[in-house]
Formats: sequence, structure tokens, C-alpha cells
Amino acid sequence: MPLAVWRGTLVAFGRGTKFCYGLDLGHPPLHLTLMVKVVSLAACVPFLALFLAGCSPNNTDSLQRRTADATAAAKRDAGAIARGVAEGLARKGPLDINAASATQLQTLPGVTPELAGKIVEHRPYTSTRDLVRRRILSSAEFDRVKGRIVVK
Repeated sequence: MPLAVWRGTLVAFGRGTKFCYGLDLGHPPLHLTLMVKVVSLAACVPFLALFLAGCSPNNTDSLQRRTADATAAAKRDAGAIARGVAEGLARKGPLDINAASATQLQTLPGVTPELAGKIVEHRPYTSTRDLVRRRILSSAEFDRVKGRIVVK
């Protein structure tokens, strides 16, 4: 078996093989240094592939599309919130059905101009339930407005 000193390492070469066996004389043997480099490179390849896959044009387009969808949803929700706040600020409390104008009555959910006219026409009321008893509103219509009307 031939022996040689290479970069401070006593190296023995096996006949017909590509492997070498070294005795450390201050530096790591060549095959260990090369093996460390190969293993390090092999460990980095999956991370490199993941990084490149995350930066692909398809992923960027998908992210852009999802961001646009989320922004549109937030815009819709913000509009609904703003309308709700405006409606809440416009309310000054429950409407007195004996004193409210037809225009004010139309601010109630489901009250059309015709229905508001009927409410005004059949005044005075002694109770809000009179709207159902006199068949001006159905029970379902009354249930929608009962929390927003009073009789004084």
C-alpha cells in the first residue's frame, strides 16, 4: 500500500480504490474535508429548493390575488360598518307612531311610503300592538319594527 504525505496528512492509498486512509498530522484528511463539504451542500439543497419555490411567479400571483380579495372584503365590511354607524347616529331613539311624520316612519325597516301613509291615516294609537290589531302591519313586519317604535 503506497504512503504519501499530503497537506500535512500521512495518506495510505488502497490499491484499485478511490478511498484513502489518513493519519492526522495537523490537518483533517482530504476525504473528511471533501465529505463535510458534500454533506453541507446536500443539507442546503432542500432549503434552497424551498426558498426558490416560495419565490416562484405562481406563488407571487396567488399571494397578490389573496391580498386583493382580503382588501375587497375589508372595504365591503368597512362600508357596512360606516352605514350602520350613520344609521345609528341618525336615530334619536324610538319613534312615536302618533307623532312621527310619514318620512320618519319610512326610516323603519320594511316601511314603504304606502305603509307609512296608512300608519299616519289610522292615528291615534293606544299601543304599538294596534298596528297589528288594525291590520296595518303583519306580525312579521311588526316584529321587525317593535323595538324602534313607541306610543306616547
